[in-house]
Amino acid sequence: MLKKFLYEPFQEAFQEALAVDAKGRSLQFWFGLSFLYPLYCGLVSLAYALHRPYIVQDDARQHIFWMHRFVDPSLFPNDLIADYFQTINPAGYKAFYAFMAQLGVEPLLLAKLMPLVLGLIASAYGFGIAMQLLPLPLGAFVSTLILNQGLWMRDEIITGTSRAFLYPLFLAFVYYLLRRSLLPCLISLALQALFYPPLGLVAAGTVLIRLIRWQDGKLSLSRQRLDYGFGLGGAGIVVVLVLAFFPKLGDLGPMVTAAQMRSMPEFGAGGRLGYFDQDFWQTWVSGDSAIFPRFIPWTILLSLLLPILWRSSSPLIKPFSSQILPRIKVLWQILAASLCLFLLAHLILPRLYFPSRFTGHSFWFVMVFCSGMAVTLLLAAGRQWWLNRQAQRMNGQPLTWKQRGAIALSLLLLSAAITIPALPSVFLRGQSQIIGGAPRLYQFFAQKPKDILIASLAEEVDNIPTFSRRSILVSKEYALPFHSGYYQQIRQRAIDLIAAQYSPSLTELQGFIQKYQIDYFLVDRNAFTPEAITQNPGLRNWLMQFQPTIGDAIARLERKEPLAIVPFIQTCSVLKANQLSVLDAKCILGSGE
Repeated sequence: MLKKFLYEPFQEAFQEALAVDAKGRSLQFWFGLSFLYPLYCGLVSLAYALHRPYIVQDDARQHIFWMHRFVDPSLFPNDLIADYFQTINPAGYKAFYAFMAQLGVEPLLLAKLMPLVLGLIASAYGFGIAMQLLPLPLGAFVSTLILNQGLWMRDEIITGTSRAFLYPLFLAFVYYLLRRSLLPCLISLALQALFYPPLGLVAAGTVLIRLIRWQDGKLSLSRQRLDYGFGLGGAGIVVVLVLAFFPKLGDLGPMVTAAQMRSMPEFGAGGRLGYFDQDFWQTWVSGDSAIFPRFIPWTILLSLLLPILWRSSSPLIKPFSSQILPRIKVLWQILAASLCLFLLAHLILPRLYFPSRFTGHSFWFVMVFCSGMAVTLLLAAGRQWWLNRQAQRMNGQPLTWKQRGAIALSLLLLSAAITIPALPSVFLRGQSQIIGGAPRLYQFFAQKPKDILIASLAEEVDNIPTFSRRSILVSKEYALPFHSGYYQQIRQRAIDLIAAQYSPSLTELQGFIQKYQIDYFLVDRNAFTPEAITQNPGLRNWLMQFQPTIGDAIARLERKEPLAIVPFIQTCSVLKANQLSVLDAKCILGSGE
């Protein structure tokens, strides 16, 4: 009875899923099934992002906060930080959020809603691409599943920033390229250039490489007119749009040079954006100079088996591996374009930003689909082996203990590969969601005038622009050292703030307040010991860049010198939240020596 109602229908469905000519209900079933995982992860992630009033994705703090200007133009007046991030963000990304704000969708809410939408779109194109490479419905489902496991375990699509849009847009580009649909492909290329230019350049390089052919042992150019429509038309659109909408930095520029980067502690080991002097793993695997992507989920490492399985002559695998279409060459074309841009980015560092931006995403895409095909071939071979064993069993040859153990281990690994990434405790952990720990603080500042300026060295200040929508003088989160005009001001602000907070001179403290027109100090009451700086990884990695000022401050703390600001923590405090105190700057100015 169990065999009739469970085993036989499963076998029939599995057989249809491995049929090359599968159409109709079988294809629709697996296509529909491919949306369950992103729908599940998307809804869980959305519920988590909405379950508290003060929660934001880490990178969204940088790239979303200033967009509240679309709702209220009076926010962040004359704010250096807001002006900078508004300038450097891609034009298409800004236009989309501005349009949605006009429709009444608040930017931070939109950033939380978009991952679900983008994940579903990416899944549809991912399934389509997989069917173009290995036309087996089960294989397309497996590739889409691995794709989504990575999307929801990484802190990229969940950000709702410009980087989140690259996934559906790049997959759309590959899908239409494989389908030879010129106009949709060009549109996807244009959108990539407007939303995430680095992947737009990879896509442009891919269509150009496709013009090159290897025939009769030598290189030649394609003779198909449509290839030139994709290549020249696509590359031309990307280059024109990237140049046309390249950020006009004005006084915030120019970009730092490679020589300047080498001399800046911000780009050294342990710096704000450590690039140089890293260990082997950081240099080549996980850092901004790395060529390899993050191997999430671990199943994408099975992509390394595809060349072996593809060339295998095993009768268990050959009937299915032979169905891999010649279109798979698009994967190595993507790799080639990415590698060329990776090397170019190293040569002209940092004109094309960090080199890893040209391989981290595209290499990961390629590994996803290769691993999907590899897993499909293994599943197909396993099914065929099982059918053969069933026939042998009918002839009196039962399974050996080793075979049973191998089957049990395979099923265990397969179950783990499916279920573990689906656990909310697993995929939410990789999304880098920041939960604000001081609601009273955010509410306090949000009720103050929109033109106030807050100075603080406390880590909580990173959250003020997002949760309170008020300007801050400086913080680690917004201290990006890529453009000298901007960063020189940020660096000087940080140095002056450190000097003022740890100065024994009231005159110096008051001079700092007057220089920057500070309205409030946000002070961590535990910040006045050497250990508060040297043993706090977040603060240490940022503040130790500002030598010799921070060194002098630590020396004063070690000598236990009286600091000018300490008495005001009691006399000028207008709010205490957790270990934080908000000091009224006017109160400090009103005091004499």
